[in-house]
Amino acid sequence: MKVLRPELLNRRSFIITAAAGACLAPLLKSATALAQTADTAPFERTPLFETELKTLLAGAVPTDGKITVDLPEMAENGNFVPITMTVDSPMTDADHVRAIHILSSGNPVAHVATFRLSPLNGRARVQSRMRLARSQDVVVLAELSNGEITMSTMTVKVTLGGCQT
Repeated sequence: MKVLRPELLNRRSFIITAAAGACLAPLLKSATALAQTADTAPFERTPLFETELKTLLAGAVPTDGKITVDLPEMAENGNFVPITMTVDSPMTDADHVRAIHILSSGNPVAHVATFRLSPLNGRARVQSRMRLARSQDVVVLAELSNGEITMSTMTVKVTLGGCQT
C-alpha cells in the first residue's frame, strides 16, 4: 500500500483532493444532523399545531386506520415534499369522506391544506406537495360522513428546510 506524504503532493493533486473534500462536507453535515435527530425524542409540536388540531377535532376522538399516507421518510429538500393520501371509503351517499386535512407539527403555519370531497369524487384519494421547514410529524385527518374522524401520523426528516419564519 502506497502512503501519500504531504510533501509529495503536487499542486494538481492538492486541488483535486481539496475540491473533493469541499463537495463532501455538506453531505457529511446533513448525515450528522439526521443522526442527531434520529436519537432524540419525537419532534416538538408547536402551540399553533396543537391549536389547529383541537379546532379540527372539535372535541372528537380520532381513530387510527382507514388512511394510507404515501410520504417520503426523508426529504432532501423541504421546498417540495410529495404526499398522497388515500382513505378507505366506498364513497357512496351514505358513507363517504367529507374532507382530508394536512397538518405539520413544525411549520410556521400548521394547517397545510384541506381538501373537500363528495360521493362524486368516486375515490377518496388526493395527491399534492407541501413545504416543510424542518424534520417533523405530518398529521392527516379524514372527516367521514358519519361524523367520525380518522387520523394518521408520519414522520419526515428534512435535510434542507423549505419554510422560513
